[in-house]
Amino acid sequence: MSLIKDAKVAVITGTTSNLGINIAYRLLEQLPPHENITLIVTSRTLPKVKEVITTIKQYADTKLPERRTGDLEFDYLLVDFTNMISVLTAYYDLNKKYNHIDYFFVNAAQGVYSGLDWIGATKQILTNPLDGVTNPTYKIQEVGKKSKDGLGLVFQANVFGPYYLIHKIKHLLSGGGRVIWISSIMSAPKYLSFNDLQLIKSPESYEGSKRLIDLMHIGTYKSLKSNHDIVQYLVHPGIFTSFSFFQYLNVFTYYGMLFLFYVARWLGSPYHNISGYIAANAPVKAALSGDKKKKKDKYSGLDQDVKIGSISDKRGKESLEFKEIDGTGNEDVVAYLEDLCQAWDEKLKNQIVNTRQP
Repeated sequence: MSLIKDAKVAVITGTTSNLGINIAYRLLEQLPPHENITLIVTSRTLPKVKEVITTIKQYADTKLPERRTGDLEFDYLLVDFTNMISVLTAYYDLNKKYNHIDYFFVNAAQGVYSGLDWIGATKQILTNPLDGVTNPTYKIQEVGKKSKDGLGLVFQANVFGPYYLIHKIKHLLSGGGRVIWISSIMSAPKYLSFNDLQLIKSPESYEGSKRLIDLMHIGTYKSLKSNHDIVQYLVHPGIFTSFSFFQYLNVFTYYGMLFLFYVARWLGSPYHNISGYIAANAPVKAALSGDKKKKKDKYSGLDQDVKIGSISDKRGKESLEFKEIDGTGNEDVVAYLEDLCQAWDEKLKNQIVNTRQP
């Protein structure tokens, strides 16, 4: 239970990532200044949780000391979405402590990369530089990776693990809660085979997981609203610097990549936001859509049947885009996920562990 009276409660998965922490920053900036908020950060480990809470506190103290008059408190979840018992325990923790959750950001972006195809990267960038840094085909992803639960690892981390947690906490989100699923610009139908929904055989499992998220959203947002009064949005952050891929770059290739990002933006790409702060624009705008009833706010009441994207112009001025989603096959995806939820409800009966241990 939040110790602050009448506090808004927000859960941000992957808070320690560049996108996750900037979602926290922008949420604190854009909520009404008088609003009390409980920010629930997530990570797999306690040290990272402590670190990100300290960082967000420092941001609030230095950047927002006069702008915010409402109280801010922190809580945390230690959750590993590739471990179903960990996901179940996250549900128990939330259910025990909270009566309602206002915002749930699904910022899951795990990939199973083994490196870069440097020859392929060179060819693609020299042949078509803009495409090479917008739709890269040279990231090498491992095939056949499963979790200890026997599920496709990327499928479980990015899709089913978060989906199952939301399945368990619908009663906490009901009555106006917002769920924000973060997809990608690289989520075309070609990345998903309906014969391999867990992405075990896919050489592009990350992109396939984002396609699954698109289809899941199209297949569930109406029923969530009508049955539970939960408002769900689908967004993408564009292209920005991500902490997760730094291990494959040295100082020269990192700054070379950054240079090409700026070149792409100057050549007219709206997707090269580069900054994690700009990337977090769409997720937070969607979460707060309709919260402010000002007539001048053009983003009040955003549509749920489109993908809302963070974009920017060549000077870095941010805005949003709204793209239609090809929903072919969404019923099959939702039916598969619901069947899997029922199967795991049965498997996880009477199981609980303490994730408060570091």
